[in-house]
Amino acid sequence: MHLAAYAALLYAAWRLGPLAWLLAAAWVLKVSFSLRLLLETVWRAAGCMERGDTVCARVLVQGLVRRDVHRLGPGHVASAAVESLAESLVDGYTSPLLYTALLGPLGALLQRLANTLDGALGFKTPDYLEAGWASAWADTLLNYIPARATAALTALAAPIAGGSPARALRVWRRYGGATESRNAGHPMSAVAGALGVRLEKPGSYVLGEGPLPGPGDMKRGVAVAATVAAAWLALVAAFLALG
Repeated sequence: MHLAAYAALLYAAWRLGPLAWLLAAAWVLKVSFSLRLLLETVWRAAGCMERGDTVCARVLVQGLVRRDVHRLGPGHVASAAVESLAESLVDGYTSPLLYTALLGPLGALLQRLANTLDGALGFKTPDYLEAGWASAWADTLLNYIPARATAALTALAAPIAGGSPARALRVWRRYGGATESRNAGHPMSAVAGALGVRLEKPGSYVLGEGPLPGPGDMKRGVAVAATVAAAWLALVAAFLALG
């Protein structure tokens, strides 16, 4: 239904002329991408932690994750932020950008709808298991390649954070499949290796080796994510130019 409404909008705009279509397409893409807010939120949370304001940091990070960060210590709050940074880079940027290149504006919207529905219904509980399996599988399939491509670019961007691509690749290979999600563990373990930290969701998984991250690691993670975003945009642009 959602896709049909936006498809109708694009068709109506196309009938009006090229400029109208460009404006409509720009609006569809605007609601399909989420990068700037993600980077700013993690950066601001790091700033709060540097000032010793853990309340501020927890409030900001809680907007990124499902777990109750108000029960966690600073290291696990920082870990949650870096984990979300890596996973959401795929969900909100690299994946929709790929499907924009392959399928146009509606491709990006399709990916975001699958991801949003998975976030809303993809719980393995008696109430949601039957309703959420389709969106969960769609999200997994759509993000399969973007998650691994993002992990590879993250490993290559490790020097931006003072890290080693070799170490990032090793950590990715070892921990990429450690999460329940078939995709999330790949970019998260790659960024753990790039930063030289341990990312941990208590009771669920541990990714990487070393200490839990701190505010400095959060900012280094933002630098890596921004670099990956720029590199992915360049790759997609090159793909379109060659196509």
